[in-house]
Amino acid sequence: MEMPRLGLPCAGSPVWVTSVRPVILVVAATERELAGADGAATLACGIGPVEAAAVTARALAEQRPTAVLHVGIAGARGIEAGELVIGSEAIYEDAADGPLVPGRVQADARLLAAARRALPGAPVLPIGTSAQVGGTKGCTVEAMEGFAVLRAAELAGVPALEVRAVSNEIDEPDRRRWRFDTALAALDAAVPLLLAELR
Repeated sequence: MEMPRLGLPCAGSPVWVTSVRPVILVVAATERELAGADGAATLACGIGPVEAAAVTARALAEQRPTAVLHVGIAGARGIEAGELVIGSEAIYEDAADGPLVPGRVQADARLLAAARRALPGAPVLPIGTSAQVGGTKGCTVEAMEGFAVLRAAELAGVPALEVRAVSNEIDEPDRRRWRFDTALAALDAAVPLLLAELR
């Protein structure tokens, strides 16, 4: 028996209605950064822009989520460890704004508005991406995967947003002074708030 197609029903014919639950894919470089996303669809994309782009693109092709929330820890200039930052855009600083390589991806406006509601005290700033620690010069916040994840999402037509918890000053050479535990605790607390608002 052939299932009726969706559309205007004939008199007396059944209408099959399916509801699709939105799937938010939470992406981070490492499994540890995904700890706050318990119960959500998650992806550890690996460290650095090349690995993150490749792994994220494959996952988007296979899973087709309705949105991507990219989270993780980051370095910053003049922002305290444990502070959260919402990315207004991801900037690929390794491309140095060259004419041949895309260098910017804007955050999805709807996701950005939801993140502002979830984290009203978090500043909204561009987040730079570089394969090298200390490789960003024009951004206050630096990470290694943001542009790669958001660009993969952009090419797949999936809305995306980046949110980071600061762990260190970008130019601090002594990694013993980096506050990973503080940043991860802030991230663990923020991700459930973000997911609740985004859903």
